[in-house]
Amino acid sequence: MTKKSLILFLSFGTLAFGQVKKNVSYFPLNKVHLSESVFSKAMQTDENYIMSLDADRLLAPYLKEAGLNPKKENYPNWENTGLDGHIGGHYISALALLYASTGDAKIKQRLDYMIDELERCQNLSGNGYISGVPNGKKIWKEIAGGNIRAATFGLNDRWVPLYNIHKTYSGLRDAFWYAGSDKAKKMLIKLTDWMTNEVSQLSDEQIQEMLKSEHGGLNEVFADVYDITKNEKYLKLAHRFSHQAILNPLLVHEDKLTGIHANTQIPKVIGFKRIADIEQNKEWSSAADFFWTNVTQKRSAIIGGNSVSEHFNSINDFSGMIKSIEGPETCNTYNMLKLTKELFATNPKSSYLDYYERALYNHILSTQNPDKGGFVYFTPMRPGHYRVYSQPETSFWCCVGSGMENHAKYGEMIYAKSGNDLYVNLFIPSILKWSEKKLVLRQENNFPQTPSTKLIFDLAPNAEINLKLRIPEWTNANQITVSVNSKNINIPVDPEGYINIKRKWKKGDVVEMKMPMHLSAEQLPDKSDYYAFKYGPIVLAATYGTENQDGLFADDSRGGHIARGPQIPLNDIPTILGSSDAVINHLEAVNGEDLTFKLKGLYPQNKFAEGLKLVPFYKIHEQRYIIYFPQATQDKIEMIQKQKAKEEAEIRKLDNITTDKIQLGEQQPESDHFFDSKDSSTGYMEDRHFREAKGWFSYQMKNKEKNAKFLYITYFDANNNRTLNAEINGIKTYSKNFEGKMGGSPQTLLIPLPESENRKEILNIKFNSGEKSLTPKIIEVRLLNQTPDKN
Repeated sequence: MTKKSLILFLSFGTLAFGQVKKNVSYFPLNKVHLSESVFSKAMQTDENYIMSLDADRLLAPYLKEAGLNPKKENYPNWENTGLDGHIGGHYISALALLYASTGDAKIKQRLDYMIDELERCQNLSGNGYISGVPNGKKIWKEIAGGNIRAATFGLNDRWVPLYNIHKTYSGLRDAFWYAGSDKAKKMLIKLTDWMTNEVSQLSDEQIQEMLKSEHGGLNEVFADVYDITKNEKYLKLAHRFSHQAILNPLLVHEDKLTGIHANTQIPKVIGFKRIADIEQNKEWSSAADFFWTNVTQKRSAIIGGNSVSEHFNSINDFSGMIKSIEGPETCNTYNMLKLTKELFATNPKSSYLDYYERALYNHILSTQNPDKGGFVYFTPMRPGHYRVYSQPETSFWCCVGSGMENHAKYGEMIYAKSGNDLYVNLFIPSILKWSEKKLVLRQENNFPQTPSTKLIFDLAPNAEINLKLRIPEWTNANQITVSVNSKNINIPVDPEGYINIKRKWKKGDVVEMKMPMHLSAEQLPDKSDYYAFKYGPIVLAATYGTENQDGLFADDSRGGHIARGPQIPLNDIPTILGSSDAVINHLEAVNGEDLTFKLKGLYPQNKFAEGLKLVPFYKIHEQRYIIYFPQATQDKIEMIQKQKAKEEAEIRKLDNITTDKIQLGEQQPESDHFFDSKDSSTGYMEDRHFREAKGWFSYQMKNKEKNAKFLYITYFDANNNRTLNAEINGIKTYSKNFEGKMGGSPQTLLIPLPESENRKEILNIKFNSGEKSLTPKIIEVRLLNQTPDKN
């Protein structure tokens, strides 16, 4: 079979939607021990970070909500500004995973303490409730009574409380699943009973209205509770918490994802798949597979991550990913790997592992500082930019929570089993103990530096075992060599993408597989003229200096996870000069340096372009980098450079006089500015997010230098009968009616600030509509310290 035919075969296998056969199961984490490698080091770094955190500070929101005096105060950042307690749930999950992976008693002790303290809170509630949501009892009472005020990132005037409490559910489940805590199991069931009662008087329509608010994977965890108890009421609850607005298009294989918040949707789809597996529901399984295929093949960058500023961009336009400093979000890939794991279990094709491997090495592994610890939120694809790392005393973002878990479970997909079949999926040094078969298998390698792996049977059963070796898409099947006890064997690749060696193994048997690696170039999914490079599965990148990495180690500010330092103009980034079909010819290996390549033929030949080297991206830290390089022929290069320079100059001109800005309709910019509203909604038009309202919406904008003079608003004047009234610190400053005469082109307004207010550090900006109209669709709001034409 040729390389081309192998890849096509595997791809078509992925597109065979709807198979629901629980063919494969995974080994418990305590049966897979990581040997020394970059992954074992990452797990140790993660453990150090996790154990440096103060459990009492993470528990404080729960104790407060239960009416108990906290032993210590909340951590700062998201943990005391509305999402209080969400990290506590992630923390329990991470401890459970880490304990299962290491068996370390001190981790179990910390986990038990967390569970014991949460049990105190639950016992006081009397109805099974546990949560860190600030003053949550009030909103749950409102919701139970049918008073539901849902927005994408809010519910009854709280910041995504359903998303928040989902982390508690997941933590309790994981404490039972991975660490064997029966107490956590009982608490999980009680908390699920509380939710069952909470929504018992609500109609399905009311619950669907509530699910407009981000709610994590509540349908998944309720399905898990059914699987634990076999009580049908929990499966019914899982169905009720399945968001139909997302499910229905997927059921008919329609892509309605562009413009919506990416990570809000992925956990829902994991839940769809979980329910499908329990019920043998081919349609729901097909919907999940369609989603996975769409996201991994059309919406993901070369590292396996997706989204721009947390939202799915158009599949036909990845320019935002190149321009934005808010590239793929770590939480998204965390959840895409969970979905991949579920899909592989019922349709064990190696193509799922091709994505898993790509995302694991090139995104997940790269999102932890290997020396100091600390997790990454956004991984910019913008050439020449950098990442920000969390700090254990200051930073409590969602990607800190998922980050703790990511590096605690590297053993989960290395191996899998089905009957007498033993799948070897990933080439990570490790020791597998298959207790039921009395088998111990040791995997040794120096992968990816050396493209081979060795499997040694330290203990072999007295029975036949079918060893299934994954053939990755990045190699040539005809060039792979497999030997058993130094004797080469020739076995064809099966329809799943594996080589099968079935025999009665003996202690000391050695299997070695050599998989030649090749350089490859990968274009952006929209086929625009940006290229990245891989060697085998490993994404290569160039370092690009350490200057001006402002906020490299995050503070406790709401926006501290964003790398807001100076952006290198795109027209200054070296361009690959030549034809698109010869891009790969610009790379040559550097002798004597593992996985290091020189990139030649660049324009312009500036100080960085001379002798530019590419190395594995996961090894680059605390530096600016380039993953995607622009490409152009000689006749286009000057025109492209001039256009880029013009666009960059316009952006910098406005940024230079901007005191603060908000991208409306996007979660983090709005949350960071303490968004509040009544009867407002978000949308997506002409590749821009916007917010509009029948009532009002408001923000707190920062004027630290006390020099802001104008409010600068970008909006769509695309609908008639629209009214905009603007207030600044309660002072009415602007009012106008709009008739929708400007169509889909963004328009701007410049509103002078009241002289009495422009010297204040915090400005409360409020927009409202007329009594019988809506506001225009507002895209962006800025504070400027001078008029744009004076810059």
